[in-house]
Amino acid sequence: MTATLAEGNVAGARRVSVPRTYRFELVKLFSQWRIRLLVLACWIAPALFVAGVSQQSTLPSDTLFGRWMHATGWAGPLVMLGFAGTWALPLLTSVVAGDVFASEDRLGTWRHLLVAVRSPRRIFAAKALASVTVLLLLVAGLACSSAAGGVAAVGNQPLVGLDGHLLAPTDAAAKVLLAWVCVLAPTLAFAAIGLLGSVALGRSPMGLLLPGLVALAMQLAQMLPLPAAVRLALPSYAFIAWNGLFTSPVQLGPLLIGIVVSLAWAVLATALAYVLFLRRDFTNLVHDGSERRALTVGLLPPAGLTALTVAALAVATPSTGSGIEQGTVQRSVATAFAHLYRLQTRQLHRPAVTETQLRTTAACTKSDGQAAQEGAGNDWRCVVTWHLPGIAVAGTAIYQLDIGPDGRFVADGDGPKEVNGYFLLRTSTGDSPNPLWQFDGNVELLNTTSKG
Repeated sequence: MTATLAEGNVAGARRVSVPRTYRFELVKLFSQWRIRLLVLACWIAPALFVAGVSQQSTLPSDTLFGRWMHATGWAGPLVMLGFAGTWALPLLTSVVAGDVFASEDRLGTWRHLLVAVRSPRRIFAAKALASVTVLLLLVAGLACSSAAGGVAAVGNQPLVGLDGHLLAPTDAAAKVLLAWVCVLAPTLAFAAIGLLGSVALGRSPMGLLLPGLVALAMQLAQMLPLPAAVRLALPSYAFIAWNGLFTSPVQLGPLLIGIVVSLAWAVLATALAYVLFLRRDFTNLVHDGSERRALTVGLLPPAGLTALTVAALAVATPSTGSGIEQGTVQRSVATAFAHLYRLQTRQLHRPAVTETQLRTTAACTKSDGQAAQEGAGNDWRCVVTWHLPGIAVAGTAIYQLDIGPDGRFVADGDGPKEVNGYFLLRTSTGDSPNPLWQFDGNVELLNTTSKG
């Protein structure tokens, strides 16, 4: 007896509505000790972690916004967001969505559930909605807890953006919230992959591990020197595309593409899971899924979607290469240096200057000009030049750049010592971190923002 026959045999009986089934599935999920533990951890642990790290003398400066955790409470939730996108959110989708159907196989309760609900369609909808609800609660806990811990430990202070411009506390709070909202799209994509694995692989543990394994594979792919079109066609890119919210002007192109790609993956994987669920034979009490069906239905359509997305991006945008070019690197470094130089000027109580007065430029070369002047690597060297009003001689500073394949770079000061040679600045109010000593930046892979 298939799902269709089961539904037809009970057509005359009263069916349980989706809202009632949804509430029942929520109760089942929250009755599991691991779900309750995850909710507790997501709402408490981030606050303790951010508050504790913010009070340490050594900060995670290799993490985006980690070097600013002493200066503002809004850096903490962004550090937590970077960790969550890499590890926490894919693992959460595995535990919640990757087990929501497989648990019925392990317990052998499908026949009881079908008799009670009398509609496989309603069962699928209720389980999918319940798993998404739990995931939203977990993401909200990570965001709210880390923000509360950062603000409580450090304070509601301005945040330095990725290009060095200063964000007021209200603007920083709004963009932190928006960044967490944006990662809901890739979270839904991996949740849909979890649903597909849970349906297609039955009680097999591979269904539970599928979202985590896919996320790991995509993270490894993001570390490779892939063309920008391929990089943006993976839903995992949306976990890092929120970086563009913290530049001026905002780098919306990659972020919007990442969100659209993630939602497309979510719709496709959910639809595949739905079709497989309706075609399943529920009379088989030892159902372990079909490896052949999982391969053809679970792998080929996402691969086709990725290929189609890559082709569309290659045609619609100038993204056939890495997206990291000499011109974009020079503009990014010059912009960040100009903003941070003004911040250093305020710290040292020097006469205020504007970016227009500074006329900052950067000359960057890769491998001392002996290789192609594009692509990621730690062999970029930049000489920054700026001008001060009333001074004929231009100032210069040297930076060594380590640029990642995703466009994020770390600029390490290499002199002169008066500008970027020391970690701390001696000011009238005490020692302060030198913003020009080392700073983060971002090269937009699509280069769609203004070049002014």
